[in-house]
Amino acid sequence: MTEQLTEEPTGQPATDGRVRRGDRTRRTVLAAAVDVASIEGLDGLSIGRLATDLAISKSGLIAHFGTKEGLQLATIRAARAIFVHTVIEPALQTPPGLARVRRLLDAWLEYSSDRRFPGGCFFARASHEYAARPGEVRDALAALDEEWLGLIAETIAGAQEVGEVVADLDPTQLAYELDAYLDSANLRSLLGRPGVYEQAKRAVRDRLSSVAPRP
Repeated sequence: MTEQLTEEPTGQPATDGRVRRGDRTRRTVLAAAVDVASIEGLDGLSIGRLATDLAISKSGLIAHFGTKEGLQLATIRAARAIFVHTVIEPALQTPPGLARVRRLLDAWLEYSSDRRFPGGCFFARASHEYAARPGEVRDALAALDEEWLGLIAETIAGAQEVGEVVADLDPTQLAYELDAYLDSANLRSLLGRPGVYEQAKRAVRDRLSSVAPRP
C-alpha cells in the first residue's frame, strides 16, 4: 500500500513556475475535497462548488480534473495518501509481530476518533455511498478495501512467522473480524454513541490475545 505514488506526475520540469503553481492549486483543492467528501459523500463534490469555496476559476479546475468523476477519483487518491501517512507508515515502524498488528489497528482507531477527516473514516463513508453503484469510483474504493484487508492479513501472517500468533489460524479470516470492530466503532461514533473506540480497542486486544500461543 505504501509503494504507490501519492501524487500524479506532471510530466513537466519542476522548475516551471506554472507547474509549481498548478501543483499548489491541486493540493489546495484536494485538501478541501477530502474534507467535504468525508461529511457529504463523493456526490457532494462538484467542480463548481469547490471553485466558489476556494475562489478559483471553474475553468482552471476543469483543466486539473476534467470531470466530476475525475475529481472524485483524484480525491480518493488524495485520501489514500493521507491514510498511508497517518496510519500505515507509523505502524510499519514497529517490528513484525503482535505489537505491529496492535499498532496498525490502534492507529486506525486513532485516525477515526481524532477526525483526521471531519466525517470519520473517509473510505467507510465513500464505500457505503458507492457500494451498489458500478463504475470507476466503486472499483477504486473496492481496490483500496482489498488492499487494507490484505495489509492486516499480511501483518497477522508476519506475527505468525515470528511465533506470536498460532500457526493454524487463517490470517484473512482474522483480518475480516478485526476490521469489523473498526468499522463498528467508526459508524457508532458518528451516531453519537460514547465509548465505542474504547470498546473496539478492548475487542481487538481480547481477540488478539485469544490467538497468541499458550505457554
